[in-house]
Amino acid sequence: MTAAGETYCLDANVLIHGWQDYYSPKLCPEYWDVLNQLGDRGTIFIPAMVQEEIVRTDDDLSHWLQGSRIPVHQIDGPVTECLQTIYSKNPVHRLLVDNTRYRSLADPWVIAHAIHENAVVVTKEENITAANSSKIKIPNVCENMGVQCINDFQMLGRLGIRFTCLLS
Repeated sequence: MTAAGETYCLDANVLIHGWQDYYSPKLCPEYWDVLNQLGDRGTIFIPAMVQEEIVRTDDDLSHWLQGSRIPVHQIDGPVTECLQTIYSKNPVHRLLVDNTRYRSLADPWVIAHAIHENAVVVTKEENITAANSSKIKIPNVCENMGVQCINDFQMLGRLGIRFTCLLS
């Protein structure tokens, strides 16, 4: 846990976008070292469904995650009860999962784990604010459920993490 007592539940997109874009291991290997350190401290974790979503693709991120020290939390009875609470609070919450494209299957579990463990959700998703939208995102459901939801930049800021650049 951090000094502030916060733990952070990471969505898959935090790892996927970080790996593919701004925290590429070639540009910022320290980011991945920091994630391992945060995992060692119990500051961050991922749900098993997030791990499954990432390792389903056989790539460098998948290999890194399988050897990482980020704790993977399994689904159990209390987490399942939290998921049921999410769905019963508002039927729209079921729209988190896109069954037609077999996408976002881990999204409701990220929130359920965060509720169960009183953790902050970390995601790259942003609120959908259009009243006529048929979509809903993790931040919308978190807001409805009273769960803190931030992005990875905000998490790094809260934890006081800074990266330095070097010329090679």
